[in-house]
Amino acid sequence: MNTALRQATVSTEKAVRVQNGWTMLPLLVSLLLADIGVVVFAVENGSSTWLTIISILLLPVCIVLLRGFFTLQPNEARVLVLFGNYRGSVRTSGFHWGNPFYTNGPQQVSTAISIGQLSKLAGSKNQSLTSSRHTLGRNKISLRARTLNGDKLKVNDKRGNPIEIAAVVVWRVGDTAQATFDVDNYENYVLTQSESALRHLGNLYPYDYGEDSEITLRSNVTEVSQALRMELQERLAKAGVIVDEARLTHLAYAPEIAQAMLRRQQAEAVIAARQKIVQGAVSMVDMALKEIAEKQVLALDDERKATMVSNLMVVLCGESEVHPVLNTGTLYT
Repeated sequence: MNTALRQATVSTEKAVRVQNGWTMLPLLVSLLLADIGVVVFAVENGSSTWLTIISILLLPVCIVLLRGFFTLQPNEARVLVLFGNYRGSVRTSGFHWGNPFYTNGPQQVSTAISIGQLSKLAGSKNQSLTSSRHTLGRNKISLRARTLNGDKLKVNDKRGNPIEIAAVVVWRVGDTAQATFDVDNYENYVLTQSESALRHLGNLYPYDYGEDSEITLRSNVTEVSQALRMELQERLAKAGVIVDEARLTHLAYAPEIAQAMLRRQQAEAVIAARQKIVQGAVSMVDMALKEIAEKQVLALDDERKATMVSNLMVVLCGESEVHPVLNTGTLYT
């Protein structure tokens, strides 16, 4: 039970202030020069052995204290860890001095390679790779907004149709303690969770042709992007990451069904156009009959009206050019 509780502990960022580097620099340099002067004086004049020993021992202390200087750029933070204990985070930009024993371990600068890119490089489709180089980063974390431009993923929509989908995610680190201690590598975590959330989103909605008031991936881009951002925020909150924006950048049927779906779209477009044409033709015929009756151009019985409606519908709904036909008789001969 205690082990489970320890694993579920969530870190919380604590803001701390450290000493101004421009104040500590002349102080420590003066101390170092003074100690060197005492050592030289003690050796040349044969002073007390204890004074000589103390002065010599102070030299490495001064050198160690000089290692406490560090700088932070705007929108950059440093996580302070002292002998395994989290002491706080510094977010103020400038030249600072802190305890030289704060962890100055290597910062992992990751170049994330997505699943699609990895399959091209290594021939594997179900793995992810993080290429890392190590620099002396003093546990620094960038707070700037970053953009994750995801690769195209092949998923099945709500109706089981294979589609290709991709998204772009704009994110930044909001809690440096969570990003450092609650996940192993927050950049790789963002990449993995983004792909997982996008796959889940593709399964929730149909690509198109939804039922009445049903949200679809193609027709409701705003609603779908908002749902993606909310799901990503829920997933990435564990890593102290804030999702500023998430939107779809690519959406299409998979190549194996693209032609069939294109024919379906064309057929539906033709049907929709025909419906529009018929509705317009009916309204025009109705208007013509009303105008003839109101202006008393001629009196039409039901059979003549039916003939007129038939001729007008053929003329208005036909695709080819209409050629007039002269009738020398009547309907009754």
